[in-house]
Parts: sequence; structure tokens; C-alpha cells
Amino acid sequence: MYSFWQTARLDISESIRSKWFALYALVFGGLIATLFVFGLTESRVMGFTGLSRMLVTFIQLTMAILPIFVLLSTVRSLAGDREAGVYEYMLSFPVSLSSWYWGRFIGRFIVVFIPVFAAMGISLVVGLFMGAEEIPWRDFAWYSALLVSLAFCFLGISFLISAMSRTSDVAQSVAFFLWLVMLMFLDLILIGLLIQFQTPAEVVVGLALSNPLEVFRIGAMMLFDPQLILLGPAAYIILDFFGNAGFMAYALLYPLLLGFLLAGIGFLIFRRTDLP
Repeated sequence: MYSFWQTARLDISESIRSKWFALYALVFGGLIATLFVFGLTESRVMGFTGLSRMLVTFIQLTMAILPIFVLLSTVRSLAGDREAGVYEYMLSFPVSLSSWYWGRFIGRFIVVFIPVFAAMGISLVVGLFMGAEEIPWRDFAWYSALLVSLAFCFLGISFLISAMSRTSDVAQSVAFFLWLVMLMFLDLILIGLLIQFQTPAEVVVGLALSNPLEVFRIGAMMLFDPQLILLGPAAYIILDFFGNAGFMAYALLYPLLLGFLLAGIGFLIFRRTDLP
């Protein structure tokens, strides 16, 4: 356990010193500042005002930014360590493969989650000082839980890609392509299946709900639109099958479990592969 936490601590310290972490933190801090500057807390959409409205916008922006930052930074770091021979050096110390692998996983999770969580927390603190009428603690808790699940999912994908790739260039290319495919499955490909091939709506919705990005998007949407009016006819299929509480549980557990599963597969590959 000691080597596990030491590995996590090492990964955190290395990440904090890197340029990508400074840019990553600046992006989310800048998003919150921009939303305040443009007075989004004073707007009103679908009955949501103040900080609730700002959190809705922030979480939608995070859905596009967080996954690509997690994928590219993580696969480049791990695959780069393989190319540079860092694996051989680090594992020459008395540390087990499992402690090293999972320690880096937890360390990287802390690094990618804390800036997003801190940005949302700062928004609530600023809202308190600005005299906000209501602090959306419930929304804050749900969004934080959804972000934990999303971060774990894409970290699992990143570690699997890193374990399978021999070079950082290959790992980055695969990660970027996968991100694009997930984005397309949000709308373009699924609409094409529905219109061009007359695919049953239940099949299309099932495919959509296998995409963790889509699951996150619908879960975040359900917090401010419980009837999923913005989703259109697909809402009837989702609500009839899951219900509101059932889908929120699915939105939290599915990406989380998928991330652990993929990270576990990555560990098995990592353990059986030549490290250099």
C-alpha cells in the first residue's frame, strides 16, 4: 500500500509540474471566469437562473473538453515513459507492477478531477459573496459525481490505449480518433442509422447509451430537464425503460464500471508485455 500511494504521489507531482496541467487548469478556471464576466448567472433559461444556469453551461462545455484532455495527456505520458525507458528505471525499485499501475491511475485521476471540481467550487463561493439567492448544492453534488464517473471512464480508456501502444504517436492518434468517433455517435452516425437504414429507434437509443459521452450528456440534461424535452422522441424510450432515478444511477455507474474494466484489461496487457 505504501508503494501504491508513493507512486500516486509521484505521478501527481510530475503532472503538476508539466505544461499541460497548467493549460488544463487555466482552461477550466477561464471558463468559470468567462461565464461570470458575461453575466450568465443573471440569465434565465427554462426556469433556471443564477448559479444553476451557469453550472448547466459549464458542465456542457466540460463534456467536450475533459475527455480529450484526459486522453491525450495520459496516453502521451504513459506511452512516452515506455519510449524513454522510464518503466525499466521505476520498476527496478521494490514496487510491484500492480502498485505502480494503479498508483498512477489514482494519481492521474486526482490531477484531472481537482481543477474541474475546484472551478465549480469557486463558482459557488463567488456566488455566495455576490449574494446569490440560492446555492444549487444538489446540482453541484450530482455534477461532481457525474464528472468523477466520466473521468474514471476516460482514464480507463487512456490506460488501455497506453498498454497496447508502443509509441506515444500511435497512442495519441488512437486516442484522438476514438474521441472523434464518440462525438460523432452523439448525433451524426445515429441519425444516419435512423434515417438511411430505417433502424428501429430502440436499437439506435441502445447504441447511443453505450457511448459514455452520450450517457453523461443525458444525465446532465436530466438534472435541469427531468422530462428530457430537449432530447425529443428518444426521451420516451429512455424514461419508459429506466425512469429518472434509474437512468441517473446508470449515468453514474456505467462509465465508472466501464473505466475500471478497461483499466483492468490494460493492466493485464501491461503485465504480460515487455516493458521496454
